[in-house]
Amino acid sequence: MRRRVDETVATERTERKAAKCKFSAVKTRSRLWVWITKGLLALGILYATLPFILRLFPGIVQHLVYKHAITYFVDLSRPYDLALNHTVNMYLSSEEGVTLGVWHTVPEHKWKEAQGKSLDWYEKSLGDGSPVFIYLHGNTGSRAYPHRVGVGKVLSSLGYHALVMDYRGFGDSTGEPTEAGLTTDALYLYHWVRARSKGSLVIFWGHSLGTAVSTNTAVILQEQGNPVDAVILEGAFLKPDLPEEELLKFPHPFTWYYWRFPYIQYFFKDLSKNKFVFNTEDNLKKMRTPLLILHSKDDHLAPFWMAEKVYSISKSALNSDKLVKLVPFDGSHGYLHNGLYRDPGLPGIIREFVQSVTA
Repeated sequence: MRRRVDETVATERTERKAAKCKFSAVKTRSRLWVWITKGLLALGILYATLPFILRLFPGIVQHLVYKHAITYFVDLSRPYDLALNHTVNMYLSSEEGVTLGVWHTVPEHKWKEAQGKSLDWYEKSLGDGSPVFIYLHGNTGSRAYPHRVGVGKVLSSLGYHALVMDYRGFGDSTGEPTEAGLTTDALYLYHWVRARSKGSLVIFWGHSLGTAVSTNTAVILQEQGNPVDAVILEGAFLKPDLPEEELLKFPHPFTWYYWRFPYIQYFFKDLSKNKFVFNTEDNLKKMRTPLLILHSKDDHLAPFWMAEKVYSISKSALNSDKLVKLVPFDGSHGYLHNGLYRDPGLPGIIREFVQSVTA
């Protein structure tokens, strides 16, 4: 009899425990559903209010395009931390209130001589007869990004000077980026270099956003009668060649990839209000300088057809097969938008181009 009672009590305990576990599981699921509901509600509110936020604070759109606030945790005043041991960091003022951070890397054969040298020595070295490249980088980050450091090293290994600048608002440069401001910065650096290079070749190398800055600046210099000697465009953007009704999805060469977010493209329509217009196509029609176009066929940000169009426009404008050249890189290498500096054949391509400019 006692055994039967004990079994009954044990069964009741088990049932109570099972009921308690079931209640706890239901309560947990209920809490989870509440959090999911709140999360979806918050996303819905953000989605609904985003148009008003973008209208009230157009600077947000500016940050979405330039993405200049994204930086590595690196001391930009110490380029030797990135194995740039014959490079000096300097600051130039392109206009009142704007200070630009610039790295000057001398030709590799000068690396021993460069150790411990002053800014004055680096400045005077620009007149040694070696070609000088002004590298104008793309949006996002600073001059310390690996592909930018990589280009500087390639140029130095070829015996060229490389000046890599952070536009206003990028890296440790002051100010806020605008199309006019970026062009002003490039113009200032060009004139600064020209005043010290004693007739050496001065060449722009623009990458991504920098291709637009390069062409903007090249056209202005050409109109001033003080043209840059040559231009290299790497990963160039152009406005997509699509029917008018489709262009609403791709309103600008540096923001077309934002179209995938529903309706957000409509806030990039009137980009002049947000201080970035960049009409590279019109610039190419005006330019008369030798041009080298570098583009990877697997570029995921600037499709290869953009490079083909840049070539077609430039070839027509220059009316010459010798002054413009397109060098494609096979997509199997995986260079995408930023990796061309890794190609073992790149130094030879650059050397041949420089020689063609001097011929």
